[in-house]
Amino acid sequence: MSLEAAGEDPIVLDLGTGLRFWGQTLTGDGPFRGTALVSHIHWDHIQGLPFFAPIIREGAHLDVYGPTQASGTLAEAVDSFLCPPYFPVTVRELKGHIEFHDVNDGDLAIGNAKVRVRQVPHIGPTNGYRVDWEGASVAYVSDHQSPGAHAAVESDHIDEAVLDLCDGADVLIHDAQYWADEWQNKAHWGHCSVDYAVRVALASGVKRLVLFHHDPSHGDAEVDKILRHARTRAGSRLDEVIAASEGLTIALDR
Repeated sequence: MSLEAAGEDPIVLDLGTGLRFWGQTLTGDGPFRGTALVSHIHWDHIQGLPFFAPIIREGAHLDVYGPTQASGTLAEAVDSFLCPPYFPVTVRELKGHIEFHDVNDGDLAIGNAKVRVRQVPHIGPTNGYRVDWEGASVAYVSDHQSPGAHAAVESDHIDEAVLDLCDGADVLIHDAQYWADEWQNKAHWGHCSVDYAVRVALASGVKRLVLFHHDPSHGDAEVDKILRHARTRAGSRLDEVIAASEGLTIALDR
């Protein structure tokens, strides 16, 4: 998914397979320039990178920010799997330039955007991000393991880093992979229930909650049920609850 503001280079949230389709919509005159904020390097969050057509053109530039890995830098981790025999070319053989930046906890500026980075609970090094840009704020907590992996139910506790990212945001894009009873059997998988996603949104005072990271076994009808459930749980305390879908666009007044 991408964040865009008039006259500025786009900021991409993760590099999943949707990156390929988004790249096909870019029709600018000059070579692509942009930034990617990568939450973590599980396959579903990075495998779109070599299929992003704009970055295989001369003069293109992509800055990629993501967490340092236990085995080394972000760049070293990507080099270890984006290479033969797993893939026919390496990052350096792409015509555009990709520059990797290790970032864990901290704050940085990307153009006129202010980006807050905090480590969030998941499996392996994982970042959450908050982007404040042109008077609008978006928090992105894509994969979030809620507390209670060895308990019968999810804990009410919310990590302080997550609350820091989400505090009063206009939009929160948050993991909502499971129903509560599904979570009980998969509590150690690194995700949370839709109920916990609503809990985070209410505790942090966000305006809109976007349910994200749908379970692959949930079809559209099931996601619709989850959305209705989340809206009931939130009541009138949130301005809007949305289920993420392919092609969804949210315009924010600044």
